Amino acid sequence: MSLSLSSDSVLEVLRPVQDPELQKSLVELNMIRNVAINDGEVSFTLVLTTPACPLREFIMEDCEKAVRTLPGVATVTIEVTAETPQQKPLPDRTGIDGVKNIVAVSSGKGGVGKSTVAVNLAVALAQAGAAVGLIDADIYGPNAPIMMGLGDANVTVRQGPQGEVLEPAFNHGVKMVSMGFLIDRDQPVIWRGPMLNGVIRQFLYQVQWGNLDYLIVDMPPGTGDAQLTLAQAVPMAGAVIVSTPQDVAMADARRGLRMFQQLQVPVLGVVENMSVFIPPDAPDKRYDIFGSGGGEKIAAELGVPLLGCVPLEMTVRQGGDQGIPIVVQFPESASAKALWAIAQQVAAKISVAALAS
Repeated sequence: MSLSLSSDSVLEVLRPVQDPELQKSLVELNMIRNVAINDGEVSFTLVLTTPACPLREFIMEDCEKAVRTLPGVATVTIEVTAETPQQKPLPDRTGIDGVKNIVAVSSGKGGVGKSTVAVNLAVALAQAGAAVGLIDADIYGPNAPIMMGLGDANVTVRQGPQGEVLEPAFNHGVKMVSMGFLIDRDQPVIWRGPMLNGVIRQFLYQVQWGNLDYLIVDMPPGTGDAQLTLAQAVPMAGAVIVSTPQDVAMADARRGLRMFQQLQVPVLGVVENMSVFIPPDAPDKRYDIFGSGGGEKIAAELGVPLLGCVPLEMTVRQGGDQGIPIVVQFPESASAKALWAIAQQVAAKISVAALAS
């Protein structure tokens, strides 16, 4: 029996269409809304679980094909929006008002490009339309302000009902706080663990974040006080582990990954940074200067996804020094495309976990 064209029949033919990540009906997930019929024109709103959905075009295509099976359909108009799901609260950890998902970007050792990944991840999510914040939790080496073009930013501390409140800096669509905003450029931070613990909690709870879909936390290298403070303070959507391919970096990455697992923080996956070197004068060539296959190997060994491999290009370093992340300055570069794909993977995994729990 053929269905006549109506709002109910549109929902009926869309019922078999599933979100490929969640593997559930779009209709049952309430992702199809505002269905309207006007002289053969069918319009509706598709509400995705993240603005950075990697399967957006695929889902839209499936929806249009399904609707066009109805008689009398002349055109199909799909308005796409997103509602990022809220990470479920935990009884022993205090969430941040207005912040839906907190993601740590961490590494077992320094020098692997963790801050580069964190900054570009935050900016890519913002470019996709998400509300994003960034905490530079590397208290001893706060370099993210330079990478974000905020090296000379002035932040405001004001008095709120619960004490001092910090207004975050803003650039490239991302709100940000860093120890680098609170000390002189060349001033060292010579602190023991309890003081570090205190400032990280201030960055979490005493910053005017507003409403955020994602709060990215650029962790210091290693498995120390900062990681422990974050994992025990807030419910986290997950952690991203960054490493280069060589064995010594992977050995440290394993320790960092295991640490988050022991702290019951979901590990979203591994990013292999500096996977190959692409020379600017020979963009078709690839050099494995740090080895190869390390990220894939550790991901397989520890049972976590490989989120992506980011090549080493001179423009990545140049963008970091100039305060213009590569996803902004050179979006068509191999590195930017890899980082964009990683951002989409991270967003998709957070949505799946939040809706499945």
